[in-house]
Amino acid sequence: MTKTTNILIQSAQFLKGVGPKNIKSLNKLSIFNIRDLLFYFPRRYEDRSNLKKINKISVGSVETVRGRVLTMGLRRLRGRKTIFQIAVGDDSGVLYGTWFNQPYMKNVFKMNDDVILHGKVDRYSKLQINSPEYEILKSDDEDTIHTGRIVPVYSLVADVYQRYLRSLIKRTLDTYMDEVMEFMPCEILKNGDLIGIKQALLNIHFPEDFKKLEIARERMIFDEFFLLQFAIAIKKHDMKENIKGIKFKMRGAQIDKFEKKLPFELTSDQKNVIKDIQGDMRCVKPMNRLLQGDVGSGKTIVSVWALVGCAAEKYQAALMAPTEILARQHYYNITEMLNPLGINVVLLVSGMKKKEKEEVISKIAENKADIVIGTHALIQDSVVWKKLGLIIIDEQHKFGVIQRVKLQKKGKAPDVLVMSATPIPRTLAITVYGDMDISTIRQLPPGRTPIETYWISEKKRKDFYAFLKKKIKEKNQVYVVYPIVETSKVLDLKAAAKMYEHFKQDVFPDNNVGLIHGRMKDEEKKDVMQRFLAGKVDILVATTVIEVGIDVPNASIILIEHAERFGLSQLHQLRGRVGRGTKKSYCVLLSEAKSEDAAKRLSAMINTNDGFKIAEVDLLIRGPGEFFGTRQHGMPELKIANILDDRKLLLAARKEAFSLIEQIPNIKEEKDNLIISEMLARFPQNQDLFSVR
Repeated sequence: MTKTTNILIQSAQFLKGVGPKNIKSLNKLSIFNIRDLLFYFPRRYEDRSNLKKINKISVGSVETVRGRVLTMGLRRLRGRKTIFQIAVGDDSGVLYGTWFNQPYMKNVFKMNDDVILHGKVDRYSKLQINSPEYEILKSDDEDTIHTGRIVPVYSLVADVYQRYLRSLIKRTLDTYMDEVMEFMPCEILKNGDLIGIKQALLNIHFPEDFKKLEIARERMIFDEFFLLQFAIAIKKHDMKENIKGIKFKMRGAQIDKFEKKLPFELTSDQKNVIKDIQGDMRCVKPMNRLLQGDVGSGKTIVSVWALVGCAAEKYQAALMAPTEILARQHYYNITEMLNPLGINVVLLVSGMKKKEKEEVISKIAENKADIVIGTHALIQDSVVWKKLGLIIIDEQHKFGVIQRVKLQKKGKAPDVLVMSATPIPRTLAITVYGDMDISTIRQLPPGRTPIETYWISEKKRKDFYAFLKKKIKEKNQVYVVYPIVETSKVLDLKAAAKMYEHFKQDVFPDNNVGLIHGRMKDEEKKDVMQRFLAGKVDILVATTVIEVGIDVPNASIILIEHAERFGLSQLHQLRGRVGRGTKKSYCVLLSEAKSEDAAKRLSAMINTNDGFKIAEVDLLIRGPGEFFGTRQHGMPELKIANILDDRKLLLAARKEAFSLIEQIPNIKEEKDNLIISEMLARFPQNQDLFSVR
């Protein structure tokens, strides 16, 4: 194999018809070099191949005709307005092509030109197509690209026109196709019954027919999945075979004492996951595990086993949470559990006073802190770890992969446990977390009460307020969640701050009402949550700052206003704030949802409490690119593949990629390997994450 030629990475600016002005517009489409043009795939296709005689076309239909320019002329109207028109005839009739305010079109056509016109047919005093797509035929055998065939339609930005981009891509294909190298091994092509890369590129842009288009799409989709899974396979192989981590014993007096002090019985799922984690940590290969479980399934207590096992051997552990509220809650709960074992737990969050923060950072550097619980503050450059052995990321969906990698680099191959309360459908898991081992907790701890979920309209507001007053008298606490903090001039939405005042003064004057949102100072948020936890606040008005980690057993009702404004997984997370005690719990969605997607989300919420089913529905509604947020969470942007629609190809590509790494485990060490060159060319934004060079 030889390395892909450098010609393809030359700037597209120097191609005919581009130049310094057009390259800026092309850059907005992420087209920078020649290769980017070749791999800028159409978003859809139009069948303009069905040529009709003029006397057979239908008014109101989109038609394609071929004929000869019989007459042409430019008329000037009042002001600077113009009409340019050509008459095109065949042996059955005449059709007029009309362009408004485009006087330069008179320089495009000449008398007796053979042309193809495509567009919607109208009838005024004569048959006419306004602003038709057109093709001027120079000879009978010329390959048309804008009409008379299956025509590619590309995504555009301002200043880039369909006709221009189509012509540019066609010229680039004609000129540089020979520079494209086949990178896929012959055996894999044969196994998948896949065509060659050059043939696929030609037919993905300008297919001869729809069957060849489908075959070309299949090759391109397979390529994207294969290259992504190849990178994941390399990373997983390196973690298991080439990187030496820490071999923990995961037994001893502290672990035994911790286990005996547990005030409840673990579920069988929790016990199985603990076995997985202990098995990983006893191995010299670094743990790289994703622990997923529904809201309230007891993931945190499982992770504490790992924390104790790490601290027992004088290594440090980091637990990173997405919010300061959740970090503080973990700190209080874990400190209460582990201080009696002689394990020193410290907190590091941005809201701490400077001197207090400096003291904690000093303890970390001197290995006087066994377990450090914090937020993004843990990955600051000023935080230097003496002996980091374990990293736990809580609510991984709130972090980016890059943040996880940054924390990992603060130790020497520490064990990594990633936890997510957003269950991840398998197809997405093997795409985003394909390098990780996965453990799942499906069972909820005994005693958890099912949450009844209702969807109500504005008409039921007063009735619901009466229901709340009754429940508050029975010592229930309530969350009321809003999508925004302050009233917006743009969005017609109720806001947390305004509704807090309304509740306090007008609706619930006899109750204690609190307010919490992201703009408040950390000390204010901490104070409000402590009062709510202590039962001194009956109704907590909030934004999504309470989405993760807040655990108040007495809170049994949550009202989510403008529920249509929230994502499905977010609604499920918010619902998980209640049902944590023994009281009957309710989630009420107040919404006048009008869109189909919003109705699907709310219907899913009232039909199931199962987070795994919720995740599947959410993925179907939002699509893979938005399920986590592509850029934020390290999922490479797929140009043509879709992990839902193309699941079969994803699984086939994964199988081939992992098989190849088994056959050639040191493939990344091969000089000028075409697969690696192609992978880095396709996914340049993810080179650091792939860690293959």
